Amino acid sequence: MYLAVVLLTMLVLPVGSMLAEHLHGPAPWLLLAGKWFVFWSVGVRLMLAGVRQFAQPSFTAEQIFGTKSPDVLPLIRELGIANVATGVVGLLSLWMPSFTLPVAISAGIFYGVAGVRHALEPHRSANETIAMVSDLFVFVVLAVYVGGTLPHFLP
Repeated sequence: MYLAVVLLTMLVLPVGSMLAEHLHGPAPWLLLAGKWFVFWSVGVRLMLAGVRQFAQPSFTAEQIFGTKSPDVLPLIRELGIANVATGVVGLLSLWMPSFTLPVAISAGIFYGVAGVRHALEPHRSANETIAMVSDLFVFVVLAVYVGGTLPHFLP
């Protein structure tokens, strides 16, 4: 189930949404990537992850971080709230396009650091490897979007 949610929100749904919107009227691919990756990979994905981390922190503790210690559960719940907060703004970006660039910057930093942290883990679980690959992939997409659009907003 975890792999299916990750594949849908980090690749299939954003790319499908980009293609569907492009068919209805040509728009720059870079803007479509920013719009739909922020909505799906930040909004939906982090909202789902945050709710699960808050409601069931043991999944993240055991399946992602490889620990059964109850000491980490409060910290994972706080991570869940941070993910919900970021997810809300990512979801709202679909109706408030001015949110897209700031959310891409903050989520890009989050995904990049998380992906590198997973990569440095010497004994990754299968789920942690999935998290690493998806985090780094979305980091690259968001970084390309930010790098391509941010200069247009600078004086």
